[in-house]
Amino acid sequence: MKHLVSSWIARAVLSVSLVAATVSASYGEDKTIRIGFQKYGKLVLLKGRGTLEEKLKPLGYNVVWTEFPSGPPLLEAMNVGSIDFGITGETPPIFAQAAGAPLVYLAYDPPAPQGEAILVPKDSPLKSVADLRGKKVAFNKGSNVHYLLVRALENAGLKYTDIQPVYLAPADALAAFSRGSVDAWVIWDPYEAAAEASTGARILTDGTNIVANYQFYFSSKKFLAENAKAVDVVLDALNETDDWVKDHIDETANLLSPSVGLPAPVLAVSLKREAYGIRPITDEVIASQQRIADTFFSLGLVPKAITVSDLQRKQGS
Repeated sequence: MKHLVSSWIARAVLSVSLVAATVSASYGEDKTIRIGFQKYGKLVLLKGRGTLEEKLKPLGYNVVWTEFPSGPPLLEAMNVGSIDFGITGETPPIFAQAAGAPLVYLAYDPPAPQGEAILVPKDSPLKSVADLRGKKVAFNKGSNVHYLLVRALENAGLKYTDIQPVYLAPADALAAFSRGSVDAWVIWDPYEAAAEASTGARILTDGTNIVANYQFYFSSKKFLAENAKAVDVVLDALNETDDWVKDHIDETANLLSPSVGLPAPVLAVSLKREAYGIRPITDEVIASQQRIADTFFSLGLVPKAITVSDLQRKQGS
């Protein structure tokens, strides 16, 4: 009898152990990739289509989406470990790297210099960038348009200190611009196209022959090191979305309109100014980013010199 009880206990212990191991394995396979996106862009479309979830399911991943108003807070979230993957313009990663953010440059979109501009009201007396001397200029600090402003002023023979910077997020900047509280607004699409359509804003200059206006795809170093396959699946899914969008501009505009809150014709203008074809990071692109970093350091806008290539994705990772 004693032997039977011992045998029963042994089998029970073994059974419990097997169940525990199975449950543990099941939970281990339930991984998550947290993606930061902005209201407008390819990540919004990818989220809406639901194709990424299907592609990541065989690898055991769930997807959690978090919206951000612009690039700087998105990368701040990546810095503190709240998200794993995201996309921003050229300038936010410079400030993020200077702050010690553990980012990795994964890929980029080709130049889209018309996708950002310095706007003035339709009846403004300002006719050129040189006329901005002493004027109030609104823009999102640390965003891609920050560098456009610096370079445009430089090309016009002005210093950054020759203007009065007014740091405002897009929604607040639009309000200030509409009521005449600022003289100019440096902004990216689709807000650029929206301001042109709704207020008759004039383009003082866009980024043509001034800046590239790249868009970059990032992950955290830790996430990439442990989940490189999942990161590549996200990039592949974005490439598929990218290929579809460039051949379906009007349809894309209609799809985005409800979530962005802008008319489809406005979004179509914006989409036509975008660049398509996601590409692997190159030394040339990293060198372009280094010029931005050096410029902001020389102006005292970032606290220390950085080496952008430190964040370039290494082959095989």
